[in-house]
Amino acid sequence: MFFLNQEPQRCDAQVWSTMPDHLRLRNTDSDWAKANKGGEQLHSFIEGPAMDAQGNLYVTDIPYGRIFRISAQKEWELVVQYDGEPNGLKVLRDGSLLIADYRRGLLRCDPLAKVVEPLLARRNAQAFKGLNDLYVTRDESQVYFTDQGQTGLHDPTGAVYRYGLKTGRLDCLMNNVPSPNGIVVDEDRSVLFVAATRDNAVWRAPLLADGSVSKAGRFCALFGTSGPDGLALDQQGRVYVAHASLGRVFVFEANGECCRILRSVAGNTVTNLCFADARCDTLLVTESATGTVLHAAVGAAEDKFQQPEK
Repeated sequence: MFFLNQEPQRCDAQVWSTMPDHLRLRNTDSDWAKANKGGEQLHSFIEGPAMDAQGNLYVTDIPYGRIFRISAQKEWELVVQYDGEPNGLKVLRDGSLLIADYRRGLLRCDPLAKVVEPLLARRNAQAFKGLNDLYVTRDESQVYFTDQGQTGLHDPTGAVYRYGLKTGRLDCLMNNVPSPNGIVVDEDRSVLFVAATRDNAVWRAPLLADGSVSKAGRFCALFGTSGPDGLALDQQGRVYVAHASLGRVFVFEANGECCRILRSVAGNTVTNLCFADARCDTLLVTESATGTVLHAAVGAAEDKFQQPEK
C-alpha cells in the first residue's frame, strides 16, 4: 500500500519541548472540546507550529484561545489569549501572525502589541463553517485556507479558499471536501495538496493558469480513526503528512510513494508540523494531547534519507 520499490525508512521523532505544567489548565471546560473531544477537560490542545525569523516557534492552543512562543532555549511564553479557537498559524515577514480560527475566521495578530484583529470573518455575509489551517505564498500575496467545520463523509461540504492579502479577492476552489484540514501549495503554485481528514486521504489538485483547480484526485490514502491533519512540503517536493490518530508522520515522494515514516515517542495525536528553517533539514511536529513538540532530522543530506544504490 505504501511502497513500490522498497519499504520506507522508519525512525522516531524525539521530544523537542513540552508545555510547562504551570501553563496547563485544570478543571476547565471548552465548547471546542465538547464538539470535538467528547467533552473531555483538556489541559491544552496545541496546534499550528510556525517558526519566525529569530528561531522562535509559535504554537496555538485551540480550546482556550492561546498562542505561545517557544524560544530556541525551549522557554514557553504566552503571547496572547483571546476569545477564539486558533488552529493553523503562519508568521509573516513583518513578524505578525496570520491565524485560521475555528470560530472567528481569518485573523491577524501583532505579537508585540498582543492584539488580535479580524481579517476575514465571513464570505458573502455568511459565516464560515470553522476554519482549520492555512498556507501563505512566499511573496505573501495570497493565503490558501481550509474551512472544515464538522464536515465528513456524511456531509462532504468542507471548502478550500484562496484569499488575496493585497487585493481582498476571495475564491472558493473546492466545496466538496470531507473535513479539509492541512494545506500546502508548491512553489510555482501549480499544485495544491489538502488533507481530507475524514476521507483519510490527501487530495492533490493541479492549479490552472486562471487560478481554478482541475482533475483533483487522491494523492495518497491512509487509515485510522481520524486521518491526515497538517501538511508540509520540502524543497524536493516530498509531502509530509501528520496523522492525528496513528502517531505518525508519513513522508511521500512527489510521485506518491511513501519513503519514510516518523513515529511519535510522546503520543498518537500528531496534528501538525513545520520545518525549522528554509533548508527543510529539521521537522517540528505537534503532539497535541500531551502538549509536546517533537523534532526529527529529515534533510536530504541525512544518510538514512538517501536512496540506496541500484
